[in-house]
Amino acid sequence: MTKFFKQLYANKIWLFMVLPGVIWFLIFAYLPMFGTVIAFKDYRVDGNGFISSLMNSDWVGWDNFKFLFRTDDAFIITRNTVLYNLVFIIVGLLLGVALAIVFNSLVNKRMAKVYQTGMLFPYFLSWVVVSYFLYSFLSEDSGLLNSLIVSFGGDPIAWYSDPQYWPFILIFMNIWKGMGYGSIVYLAAIAGIDRNYYEAAMIDGAGKWQQIRHVTIPALTPLIIILTILNVGKIFNSDFGLFYQLPRNSGPLFPVTDVIDTYVYRGLTSLGDISMSAAAGLYQSVVGFILVMLTNYIVKKIDPEYALF
Repeated sequence: MTKFFKQLYANKIWLFMVLPGVIWFLIFAYLPMFGTVIAFKDYRVDGNGFISSLMNSDWVGWDNFKFLFRTDDAFIITRNTVLYNLVFIIVGLLLGVALAIVFNSLVNKRMAKVYQTGMLFPYFLSWVVVSYFLYSFLSEDSGLLNSLIVSFGGDPIAWYSDPQYWPFILIFMNIWKGMGYGSIVYLAAIAGIDRNYYEAAMIDGAGKWQQIRHVTIPALTPLIIILTILNVGKIFNSDFGLFYQLPRNSGPLFPVTDVIDTYVYRGLTSLGDISMSAAAGLYQSVVGFILVMLTNYIVKKIDPEYALF
């Protein structure tokens, strides 16, 4: 026990540096876990505070989960959530790595900084702001795209009523907004690769593509695997702003834009059912945890060095 306290004292500076993050994590990640019991209750507000409402609400067991998945839209929202996230993970990974390699290969480093800033800027825009930008392009009456189509003799497209275009629109907008930010981690990893590897490859006659293939990609592989494992754990979670703000909550688009998060939000706002929302959140968290563990187990079986833990 004395040794433990001595170690704490010896590392007190580092512990104080970590302390704000630990406190934030405890308050916003672990403390709310006690509220997951709402998923198993018919939560009703009684006016005497949260604890009193929680204690006096009836226990309903798995009924909230049954209601969530017995709905006619259960398959659609689950399909949309999983498939969109799979595309986001794969395309985001490929473009993020490619963009990082391109930035690192630019000779003019000053211009490289300008390009990085330009690619990073969309990430800091709110989806609300982006939705208005998109509307200026897709508006049926005054949108830029319809104006171009009409000028060439075509008929305007009702973008917000025709679902066939929206899988591509959502994928494009997600990649456009997040690609620059997603490349930063890979760019930092590339900058940390020992230059001696590249010099040795050049001495052996390796061209630029061969250097990327045999030096850069192998060095990035552990990071790629770790980030992929973490992203797989969020495959049942959606970017609410992307799927709610961009389609402008248009009913005809629900078959291709409705995901678990937007469905639960509409259920909460229309029915006021907090318990069903809690059940959906718990379901997403449990499935995400299982997927992380399963993915890490598979990676560990293939190559233990690349596993997350």
